[in-house]
Amino acid sequence: MDRRLLEKLKTGEVGFHKIDKKPDTDAAIELRRAAVSELTETEFSHIKNYSFDIEKVTDRNIENMIGAVQVPLGVAGPLRINGDYANGEFYIPLATTEGALVASAHRGCSVISSCGGANARIFDDKMTRAPVFMTKDVIGAKRLVEWVKENFARLKEKAEATTRFGKLLSIYPFVAGRSVFLRFSYDTKDAMGMNMVTIATDAAVDLIISENDAELVALSGNMCTDKKPAAINAITGRGKTVSADVVLNREIIREKLKTTPEKMAEVNYRKNLVGSARAGSLGFNAHAANIAAAIFIACGQDAAHVVEASNAMTLMELTEDGLYCSVTLPSLAVGTVGGGTGIGAQHECLSMLGAAGAGDPPGANSKKLAEIVTAAVLAGEISLIGALAARHLAKAHAELGR
Repeated sequence: MDRRLLEKLKTGEVGFHKIDKKPDTDAAIELRRAAVSELTETEFSHIKNYSFDIEKVTDRNIENMIGAVQVPLGVAGPLRINGDYANGEFYIPLATTEGALVASAHRGCSVISSCGGANARIFDDKMTRAPVFMTKDVIGAKRLVEWVKENFARLKEKAEATTRFGKLLSIYPFVAGRSVFLRFSYDTKDAMGMNMVTIATDAAVDLIISENDAELVALSGNMCTDKKPAAINAITGRGKTVSADVVLNREIIREKLKTTPEKMAEVNYRKNLVGSARAGSLGFNAHAANIAAAIFIACGQDAAHVVEASNAMTLMELTEDGLYCSVTLPSLAVGTVGGGTGIGAQHECLSMLGAAGAGDPPGANSKKLAEIVTAAVLAGEISLIGALAARHLAKAHAELGR
């Protein structure tokens, strides 16, 4: 190890980012790790262990790398799904440190599969980016909005010239005084698409500001809305808008969940609907973020998009012989190419689901993953509501959560 360079890293004379590939990637990682170890007086015996391709990861996924963090990976299933893209039995990879979560999801999968499986359907698919412009006054704002409507075809051509697969679907304006937000929506096929739509929108912005008396304030004006709780995502959607449902048999509920349809319907109404409304929540569900986060981490998704996934609404309605259960995720941002999806372990988890890489036709794999995530969220909702109805939640966490 180059001790002189290590000392320069510790003093800040040389920045962490300055030593990539000097002399090589392995050596740079080791030097940074040694510097942090000595600066923080921490011995690293775990983070230095990893199996992925560091050249690929440091080129695409991480800066100032010093190692890797391992998250325990469990499996739930099989989960029977009757979707347009996900059709069959699936074993769901769940990366989490929360005891009882995988066991709960596994129970929900068993309940759903015993009742014929969950139906899953995608109702919308679009990734958004919304730049904000400033005009002189509201007259200029109206003029800009009208120009965008009249020149949509030109903007579409400009945006799509930056990508092989992305397609501009629409541009919807939102005005606040002389601030004009233009919400661009794209079909991004198998990619989650944030990088794609950012680059494409930036190209379209060049055309807008070249022909209008308007100033670009920011390429993202928070009307997108990316990685933050927002009613616009819950109402109009972002990423995939997906629903899954199943009718649970009364006997299966009694046998596997140790409760009744009536008690589960009451818990869902008082907790997920009334309780969420009283709290002013954007999500009307029990713990959709739990399942979404565990699958996101396992499958190389952007974990921050769990915020949008948590917008889910869970419904439970009594039927003649059981309980109708559904979950709707209006803003599920997932992809099977790009981001962390190509990293070794994450790629293997996507392969477990038959959704690794680009789909045929393009977009099929990301839609398949979206249906799987939504059905898995439904399994988690059913299991937790069942546990609350049977008053088993504390017991389960005492035994498994420790």
